[in-house]
Amino acid sequence: MTPQPEIMKSVEKLNYRVTVGDVAANAGLEINLAQRELLALASDAGGHLQVAESGDIVYLFPKNFRTILRNKYWRLAFQEWGEKVWKVVFFLIRISFGIVLIASIILMAIAITMILLAMSSDNEGEGGGGRNSSRGGRGFFWFNFSDFFYFFGFNGYNNTSRRVNSGERSKMNFLEAVFSFLFGDGLPNPDLEERRWQEIGTVIRNNRGAVVAEQIAPYLDRIEADRSEDEDYILPVLIRFNGYPEVSAAGEIIYYFPELQVTALERKSQPVSSYLREQLWQFSQAGSGQIMLASGLGAVNIILALVLGSLLKGEIGEQLGGLVAFVDGIYWLLLGYGIAFLLVPLIRYFWIKWRNGKIKLRNQQREKCSLLLNRADARLQQKIEYASQFAAQKVIGDEDITYSTETDLLEQDIKRADKIDAEWQRRLES
Repeated sequence: MTPQPEIMKSVEKLNYRVTVGDVAANAGLEINLAQRELLALASDAGGHLQVAESGDIVYLFPKNFRTILRNKYWRLAFQEWGEKVWKVVFFLIRISFGIVLIASIILMAIAITMILLAMSSDNEGEGGGGRNSSRGGRGFFWFNFSDFFYFFGFNGYNNTSRRVNSGERSKMNFLEAVFSFLFGDGLPNPDLEERRWQEIGTVIRNNRGAVVAEQIAPYLDRIEADRSEDEDYILPVLIRFNGYPEVSAAGEIIYYFPELQVTALERKSQPVSSYLREQLWQFSQAGSGQIMLASGLGAVNIILALVLGSLLKGEIGEQLGGLVAFVDGIYWLLLGYGIAFLLVPLIRYFWIKWRNGKIKLRNQQREKCSLLLNRADARLQQKIEYASQFAAQKVIGDEDITYSTETDLLEQDIKRADKIDAEWQRRLES
């Protein structure tokens, strides 16, 4: 079984000596899952178990445990290699949409030019040279495609570049910006659940394993700040971290988590946000100049497709053959790509506005819960004071270890006996 990345990151972050509570709070995992994964990781990576006199267990890992796992599990090495390959493949996918857009414009521009040149040569063959000479030899049907670029401002591309360079500079190139314009840049909160449980675990640890429901509410969803009597929302937290409710004499409920009170190292309070804040969706992380250029090229693509469609009426594609016949065969594909190029971002724009409205509502609800906690009334302050009676932190140091899998059992018994003799000697001397 391949170890979970969250477990390995937590072990490294906590300096390779951890308890189940340390990992569960740091990674935001369920207690039972953290314990099972720690046992598996210790077995696979050559970790050691240290048992305290209280019966609590500390897991000790070598600092090169990732190398040990990589040499042991080819799947882990293959996964790391696959991630590198996927980055290259995904980059190629991102730039492919921009390449197709530019190739479509160039292809249609060449096809239109060939058709107009053929029509112009036919007119010259009919003896209309005088009319053509007044057009500089280009023919009556000649169209200057630079007029399209002039109309959309693309002849001033250098000016656009200067605006981008002098103003906001995008970290992505134009081909990547095309993909960003079409499909955006991924989820704004890809690690929301992981962040949620990490922050809840941190709040519990900062309060030494005993909290009230109002302290957890700012990190959950669909919590009505005014309905403080309904605390059903705390149940998933109790299940994940093996918590227990306790009722005070006044009938108030607090929650304590014994397994999160045990730690391998004494830890100070960690900074945590006052409430879980979701990031809003962004239409695109590309620069404004890149977005204007991409949308302009999409418009040019549609215009060229319409012009090409009017010129391809009849059998001119079959008559000219070659590239013109090829473009005639994929004409509807080119037109459909141009329409979708502008339609997809438009639909996505309104969809993002709808999603951001829901995110703002959830953020406002969590913020209200946070403000209610900061402006605690007498009843809430009494609950928090009662919870503090259950607050504790049990630090398991090296002196508390009774047995460890690091050394031989007989050797540990000898050291333990020597330790007991030294303690009795110290007492006798005193």
